[in-house]
Amino acid sequence: MKFKKDKIKKFIKKNVEWIIVFLCMIYFLQITENVFQKDIMIKDIIGYKIISKFMSNYITPIAKFITQFGSAIVLFSIATALFIIIKNKKIGLCIYLNLGIVGILNHILKNIVQRPRPTECRLIDESGYSFPSGHSMASAAFYGFLIYLLYKKVKNKKLRNTLIVLLFLLIFLIGISRIYLGVHYTSDVLAGFLVSLSYLMIYTNLVDEFIETNNISNPIDSNENKNQ
Repeated sequence: MKFKKDKIKKFIKKNVEWIIVFLCMIYFLQITENVFQKDIMIKDIIGYKIISKFMSNYITPIAKFITQFGSAIVLFSIATALFIIIKNKKIGLCIYLNLGIVGILNHILKNIVQRPRPTECRLIDESGYSFPSGHSMASAAFYGFLIYLLYKKVKNKKLRNTLIVLLFLLIFLIGISRIYLGVHYTSDVLAGFLVSLSYLMIYTNLVDEFIETNNISNPIDSNENKNQ
């Protein structure tokens, strides 16, 4: 019995990434099936009710500002800036490629499901289909990949952990902002996060060997080394 438990633990530890991919995709498919069966789910109603309680003239401009960090223009601008700053151009190319793939993937999924956007309480204008949320999906994939790069390449733990927490928070707030602004259902945002998490697990495994040879230039670490 103990031998079987140890074997299961070893299997889970060895295949944890693929288990996460499998679970995320199962949940995504379940949400997708529900979307095909009915327009609005209980989670959509509950999610909006909770978030709308914070609606105010003070929060709305903040939500509009935060949501821009998931837009194509901002993400492409950040990717371009990182391509210029980062010395290892392989990493820059992988950042661009990641953004391109997730954009195409979102476009395909939107056109398969063709879910209309919410029409009530919309605070900004948005076109196109609703499911899955493009902002949520793109931001989770883009900033999620940056989190992966920070974890792998930046040696300064304090800087690395601070940036990782901030990026996680940004991803979460972008998703919340889409519901708050009335342009997406809760299930749209959740589905976008699930797809991106699954996709990132696969993408990082594919590009890991390609970018492993060089580290991101970290000015803080460099200064520390010079002082030593």
